[in-house]
Amino acid sequence: MRKTVFSLLAALGLMAAVPAYSVNLSEPQRDYPDFTYAAETAVEAVVYVEVTVTQTYQMPQIDDPFFRFFFGDEFSQPQNRERKGSGSGVIIRPDGYIVTNNHVVSQASKVRVTLNNNRSYDATVIGTDPATDIALIKIEEKGLPALTLADSDKLRLGEWVLAIGSPYDLRSTITAGIVSAKGRTMPNYTGEFKIESFIQTDAAVNPGNSGGALVNKKGELVGVNTAIISQTGSYTGYSFAVPSNIVKKTVADLMDFGTVRRAKLGVVMRAVDEKTAEEMKLSSLEGVYIVEVGKGGAAEKAGIKEGDVLLTVDGKPITGTSSLQTIVNGYHPGDVAIVSFVRDGKTRTVKVTFTSESETTPTALDDGTVLFYGAKLKAADSKTLSSLRIKSGVEVVSVGNGKLAAAGVQDGLIIRFVNDQPVSKPQDVVEQAGKAGRVVVIEGVTPTGRSVFFAVPKE
Repeated sequence: MRKTVFSLLAALGLMAAVPAYSVNLSEPQRDYPDFTYAAETAVEAVVYVEVTVTQTYQMPQIDDPFFRFFFGDEFSQPQNRERKGSGSGVIIRPDGYIVTNNHVVSQASKVRVTLNNNRSYDATVIGTDPATDIALIKIEEKGLPALTLADSDKLRLGEWVLAIGSPYDLRSTITAGIVSAKGRTMPNYTGEFKIESFIQTDAAVNPGNSGGALVNKKGELVGVNTAIISQTGSYTGYSFAVPSNIVKKTVADLMDFGTVRRAKLGVVMRAVDEKTAEEMKLSSLEGVYIVEVGKGGAAEKAGIKEGDVLLTVDGKPITGTSSLQTIVNGYHPGDVAIVSFVRDGKTRTVKVTFTSESETTPTALDDGTVLFYGAKLKAADSKTLSSLRIKSGVEVVSVGNGKLAAAGVQDGLIIRFVNDQPVSKPQDVVEQAGKAGRVVVIEGVTPTGRSVFFAVPKE
């Protein structure tokens, strides 16, 4: 079976002799594209997400007395209407944590998750991040099949990937394609801040696939399917996924803090064009040109100036504006990085300490509380302190679903010490936790007056 048809015909004199090519049909199956392992493994961790959105509809005020006589005054009162929607999600931890898209659950009043084995659960929204279109939800179950998050930076163009989700309510649908491009951005017509560095594939993705898995041949999660480009609203050959490295950092923050603690460099930038590259004697068009440096920001404090061209961050090459956004998004406020840049034809390096979006690490909420490891904290009031016979402390208003909850902390705890240091306001707790090594030790008093200790891992 090694001779081709062409060489056989040539031997019979039926056509001119051509070079013979060998085909060995006995080679192992692994040498051919085979997605059975990835598909059968990953599909168990992809879920169907059904959402209920409650909308309030206000009828116009009608003063016609005849209309009011027949229909009554209540007809003009606000009316609530429920609308159903659906998407997909990916189980990332056996204890019920599921990642999906922000646009799937952001306005939901109720979220219901159905596993591949048809078991259904009510889900709680842990947190959402519109900038990356990622959301984290949770169901109360253990021992669930979960996907491992791969390093999406190692994806190669042309690599095979599978998209798994529930398009048009067709549960557990699997399609295959290749990585068509990396680092894609999409037009932003709303002006909202976005972190986009999409993986583009030609795996078929349709409405309902949002929040589903993009996996490699090993069955590892490399992206979360989020968008398509289409004039019809259906798949036309292009689909986009949020890379797993962005998902990993976003989910970790939502799990720990209930929000994303986003680092900020503090620059206005643009891509490097040919004119700029020629004027600055650059060897390529990679990097970003600094148009403006924010006053008091991380870049200004580090000595970066307008007109510099940033090349790398901690050795990671900056290929464009979206590339720099993605790299910086991987850091937390307070993290330090080495940034290389070109100025006056010379390459220089500086040490940058990233700031937060609000210039303060604690995330203050509208109700006066501060988010910390998924919990809401506030300074304990005098009445509570007096009843417990203590002078100061920080109250856990709501423990949430983050690290404090995992450590056993409950609502109403008054935190007195963090790593043996007294605290009296939420900022004290955040500051002392930031100084800790691998573990944050919390000492507090329960509402019944019992002294308790908790060890909360930082990593």
